Amino acid sequence: MPPKALQERTAPNLLREARRQLLSGGSVPTDLIGPDLARSWQRSWGAGLQPCGQMPGAPHASGAQLARALERQRELVAHARPVMEFMFDQTRESGCMVILAGADGMLLHAFGDSQFVNRAERVALRPGATWHEQYRGTNAIGTALTDELAVVVHADEHYLERNGFLTCSAAPIHDPSGRLLGALDVSGDHRGYHHHTLGLVRSAVRMIEHRLFDTRHDLRQWGGLRLRFHSQPEGLGTVTEGLLAVREDGLLAGANATALELLGLRWPDLAQTRLDTLLAESLDQLMEWCQRSSHIPRVVHTVSGHAVWVRVEAGRPAHLFLRDPVAAAAVPLAEPADALAALETGDAAMQAVFVRARKVVGKPIALLLQGESGVGKEVFARALHASGPRQTQPFVAVNCAALPENLIEAELFGYLGGAFTGSRREGAPGRIREAHLGTLFLDEIGDMPLSLQARLLRVLQDRQVVPLGGGQPVAVDFALVCATHRDLMAEIKVGRFREDLYYRLNGLTLQLPALRERTDLAQMLARELQRLEPGRGVTVAQDLLQALLCYRWPGNLRQLANALRTACALLDPHETVIGWNHLPDDLAGALQAPDAAADCLGESAEGAVPDLRTVSRQAINRTLNACQGNLSEAARSLGISRNTLYRKLRG
Repeated sequence: MPPKALQERTAPNLLREARRQLLSGGSVPTDLIGPDLARSWQRSWGAGLQPCGQMPGAPHASGAQLARALERQRELVAHARPVMEFMFDQTRESGCMVILAGADGMLLHAFGDSQFVNRAERVALRPGATWHEQYRGTNAIGTALTDELAVVVHADEHYLERNGFLTCSAAPIHDPSGRLLGALDVSGDHRGYHHHTLGLVRSAVRMIEHRLFDTRHDLRQWGGLRLRFHSQPEGLGTVTEGLLAVREDGLLAGANATALELLGLRWPDLAQTRLDTLLAESLDQLMEWCQRSSHIPRVVHTVSGHAVWVRVEAGRPAHLFLRDPVAAAAVPLAEPADALAALETGDAAMQAVFVRARKVVGKPIALLLQGESGVGKEVFARALHASGPRQTQPFVAVNCAALPENLIEAELFGYLGGAFTGSRREGAPGRIREAHLGTLFLDEIGDMPLSLQARLLRVLQDRQVVPLGGGQPVAVDFALVCATHRDLMAEIKVGRFREDLYYRLNGLTLQLPALRERTDLAQMLARELQRLEPGRGVTVAQDLLQALLCYRWPGNLRQLANALRTACALLDPHETVIGWNHLPDDLAGALQAPDAAADCLGESAEGAVPDLRTVSRQAINRTLNACQGNLSEAARSLGISRNTLYRKLRG
């Protein structure tokens, strides 16, 4: 069903009385302001926010942090920006702003009349600020993200009185698989409220989601069917149509909200639903239409008996959609994609890591990622987060080695205004509170000062955080992932790491192998080139590829990604093959060094035998590949127990 909207405006006198009762009794009367608004106010109260007076610190990204957020969400921003420009043209000189926020509530991009923008900046309504409900109370952006509903929050319906001059209309944005990406909002002075604004916002979101669907299921790459639905044939190909992506085996892979409404589905049902449970017509019948004339609209019938017009489009030549069940069995079907699957490129040791990670994702088990610098520990942690039930909530990364010792305490635990010299007047919530309901990633945990290890242990035990300068403890709920390149047991022995904290962090240790120990470098090269130059078909010259496969990659995945990024930038427009002349000078020199070929044979330039750990790792990888990842069979082939194999894979 489409998201409903909170459109009924509450009388000012009822809002004042509800706020008075909240302050005196701590609960919101639903008979005064309605259940949806009351629930939002109650959540805001539970987050420790006071409706009146000074607002506690809310996250605000630096310029560099905002740039990184824009890069991570470049697909959303790219599709939203032209729609926002169109909306702003329609509302120009009306004293308002058009705002795009990410799923974590951070404002990413905005257009606005300068006169109103100046007023909005007084309450931090600008890119970089976070407007999630837990920091700003009831507001259109934060509440639309929390409830995943289109919503209007007008004047004093805002939980914080300081935001009462605003009227805001926002709607959530979903990708074709149903994942919450962010929200689109129009905000202005409350005296300029118009009840049509929410309809404009919802129409704009529909346009963005339509473009996201067409991009994700572009017929040049998508190997399944695209179905376009409408109650009238003239509606096909317009922004009002329903969209459905169907895999080769008949399972649904993507949709838009219009299609869900038409077929009586919800987002969580999408990936488990087959097309033949929704339509009376079979997949064979649809394929036959597509083969004959894909441009002609046809009438299909839903299982509930409704007739709708459909246009069927195939993402590859129709004969590849094999209807012969014997032949179809020979066509490998794509596994349901998630962020972890996107990292899998065939290395058996990494496959064992993925198998174990999937078993604990979403469970209250702390993860400790170990591996050399640059092996992709943060990338892996982000993929874990994006593949679990907390994926729509914040992912907060803190590098314990990059922060000065005198700042890391305030950064992690937050502080009250005036808690120390140089602190912000309004204070700050701290990174742990920012991770509430999401995932906290503590990188290089082995470099955390001992004094702060005790405070972190207390937070993990009590699930509460107390900011610097005092104040009431604030409850926090987050998944914990830590990472380090250090041997923490050795650090414990020399007194640099607390043993009790180690056992709190180490619910499950996952050892990420170095790039030189992996057997899937060729696949990783191809994947990275496709990511950097999508659709261009960039490859690596054969002689260079052999040299890259032999290289030891001391900088691991980080070095590989930087080298390929530089090589792609040095390609001329007509070139699609990376050669030696496209490499950074230092890498080219290292590949051509006298000992490079010896490295490929597992020997150093002096002819020394490689270390036992490297030999062991290579033997295990070869055996796991030969056994197609079957750990029991690999253990038998190696003549060791399954537990010993697990221990060796962990490092």
